[in-house]
Amino acid sequence: MSKKTMGIHHITAIVGHPQGNVDFYAGVLGLRMVKQTVNFDDPGTYHLYFGNEGGKPGTIITFFPWAGARQGIIGDGQVGVTSYVVPKGAMGFWENRLEKFNIPFTKMERFGEQFLEFDDPHGLHLEIVEREAGEVNTWTFGEVTPEVAIKGFGGATLLSTQPNKTAELLETVMGLELVGKEGDLARFRSTADIGNIIDIKLTPNGRGKMGVGTVHHIAWRAIDDQDQLDWQKYVASKGYGVTPVQDRNYFNAVYFREHGEILFEIATDPPGFAHDESQETMGEKLMLPEQYEQHRGQLERALLPFEVRKLD
Repeated sequence: MSKKTMGIHHITAIVGHPQGNVDFYAGVLGLRMVKQTVNFDDPGTYHLYFGNEGGKPGTIITFFPWAGARQGIIGDGQVGVTSYVVPKGAMGFWENRLEKFNIPFTKMERFGEQFLEFDDPHGLHLEIVEREAGEVNTWTFGEVTPEVAIKGFGGATLLSTQPNKTAELLETVMGLELVGKEGDLARFRSTADIGNIIDIKLTPNGRGKMGVGTVHHIAWRAIDDQDQLDWQKYVASKGYGVTPVQDRNYFNAVYFREHGEILFEIATDPPGFAHDESQETMGEKLMLPEQYEQHRGQLERALLPFEVRKLD
């Protein structure tokens, strides 16, 4: 038995105050808030989801906002950089936009591509790259229109405590293809047209420390529930400890920590974000899973208020 994931399903990170998080990812980057709910394991905390207009796998970044929590340290055992892909010809727009909002950035090149590198307000490392592949994001928010809008993930750079073992996992278990090495990076590609490029840094960076401004986990795509069960069995057969299936309402999830100490998830593409509210209205109000609906009043009083606002 061998399997291949299509690529990234979502990336989940820890941030600070929810208003700053929403202002940046919706107000500056122009992503759509596709779901506001709570952390199912800690319902006193939001779980906020941003993506393209349809909230499709490969476009979703999610956040646990913990205002006042300690700052983390990005390092080995984490996703180091989250990469976003935009249409060809859009880079000039994004340079101007980052300058407009006084967000420092640098330009760099690797594997023949130009990147804009910058941080979000809470310290997450991000970058933007132009590529032809990937469908246009039809969402418009402020001055961010479909011609320049983020299409979804370009990929991610992984920082591993054992880079060779993480690279082996990506190639021999997750089914990505090694496409090249440059400097201290190895590049892998999956079969999808977005969320498909994974770079691994092959030299040590120092161990990371979980907290604000760090990625909690990276999730890979499973086609459906049966495919996920096949993945669960397959990953376990390779010697990894895999969790039981967790119902996350908008997808099912299994988790395992790979040998480089990065937390991996395998998440199902369905049912998606429009099954408990309409495609047109998703993301506009707090949605709770059934087990927490009886506590709605208490939770709404405890959660910090925020609003999705246009900053242009």
